[in-house]
Amino acid sequence: MHRRDFLSSLAVAPALAALRPHQNPRPSSDRRGLKLGTVTYNIAKDWDLPTLIKNLTAAGFDAVELRTTHKHGVEIALPPAARAEVRKRFEGSTVRIGGLGTTCEYQSPDPALLRKNIDETKAWVMLAHDVGSPSVKVRPNGLPKDVPEERTLEQIGKALAECGAFAREQGVKIQLEVHGETTSRLPRIRKILDYGGNHPAVRVCWNSNPSDLLDGGFDANLQLVRDQIGQVHMRDLFEEYPWRRLFGALTDMKFEGYCFAEIPESSDPIRVLKYFKGLFRAYQNL
Repeated sequence: MHRRDFLSSLAVAPALAALRPHQNPRPSSDRRGLKLGTVTYNIAKDWDLPTLIKNLTAAGFDAVELRTTHKHGVEIALPPAARAEVRKRFEGSTVRIGGLGTTCEYQSPDPALLRKNIDETKAWVMLAHDVGSPSVKVRPNGLPKDVPEERTLEQIGKALAECGAFAREQGVKIQLEVHGETTSRLPRIRKILDYGGNHPAVRVCWNSNPSDLLDGGFDANLQLVRDQIGQVHMRDLFEEYPWRRLFGALTDMKFEGYCFAEIPESSDPIRVLKYFKGLFRAYQNL
């Protein structure tokens, strides 16, 4: 989309809402609306922690998901004093840690690799507890060949249940990202959750994927996990996706988690984030 078209969409959205007098405006208590954050992947991947907090404060964002391997340096190798410093930095700002983004996954048929990922998830949970993060994001990442699909989905579900039980003891939640070439299909995510016993500390990270429109369509897929969504990843809001229906559903369900912008890096990142916030708020008022 051309820059002029993007700016036009930003300006038109509130105007469209104003032209609907037959619709009751949202109550004033809803004006603040959904909480907005960003994933450090990729627009903020090169910002150290002070820069990250400074820039997100300037852009008016509520929170950040700190994805592993990025310059912020919030990793499981941090010693106790450094963890306390991270927590102090965020508590002294208006920006919150909305989550820790890992690459932990549980589909491998290798028992040793599966155990390694479960144990690493628990290490991330302890880091989340120490720095004040409410959750840890993990992911399924496809289905291995030559292994029955149901066996893999059950294995992922049981691993999540173990991680969820550990996380609950620490006051942390596990966010299962709707991720992977084959595992991003919502019926499979539904089965994974069921195999894991729908542990209350295991939530779904809705990922705004094109595959959300398959398998019966957006509404059917959303309904599969609606009551278990803990956080949301959003692509550029000018992309083709049923954004209005997603925003409407989140508002109707009084969603209290964070919506994270997961967008490409930019040479003018603060300005881009401000545009994202403007369109994000406009969508809530449609």
